[in-house]
Amino acid sequence: MVRTFYLLGVLAVLGAADTLYFHEWRVRLPGMGRRARAELQLHALRDFVYSVLFGSLPWFAWQGWWAAVLALLLLTEVVLTLWDFVVEDWIRKPLGGVYPGERIMHGVMGITYGAMLAYLGPSLRNWWFTPTQLVISPVPVPSGLRWTMLVLAAGVLLSGVRDLCAAAELPGSAWPWVRR
Repeated sequence: MVRTFYLLGVLAVLGAADTLYFHEWRVRLPGMGRRARAELQLHALRDFVYSVLFGSLPWFAWQGWWAAVLALLLLTEVVLTLWDFVVEDWIRKPLGGVYPGERIMHGVMGITYGAMLAYLGPSLRNWWFTPTQLVISPVPVPSGLRWTMLVLAAGVLLSGVRDLCAAAELPGSAWPWVRR
């Protein structure tokens, strides 16, 4: 699980950079409101999945049927990401398309996610054959890193809530951007 943890951490950093630089700064998605509704909603759903992953994998073993729930979450993330690739092209076409650097970032993130899944696979398999329970089982890395992942879980959860609010054009949800 140590390699899985570090790859998850790399994914968290890449995802934060993608969100802050491309989604917020370059495209200003929250300021697009309803025009970007589908993309914002997909990002929010994916953020909620990542919040669960960042907040739980460093601390818990998903045993028995919980392993199936985790596998479903991991598959859900893949489906949401693939659909997001399509939706981003639709939404961003009037803006000149998805930035080349953003496409590269998404490719690197996909490769990192795949590597994380490859390392997580054996643990998922082992967990499947144990009694169904969530077991406190901290990954053997410095505790500060596990706590950092918990902070990142809270951050990605807040980002998802903000994206949902921006998709609904709730007051203040475009801040610091002005609706276009």
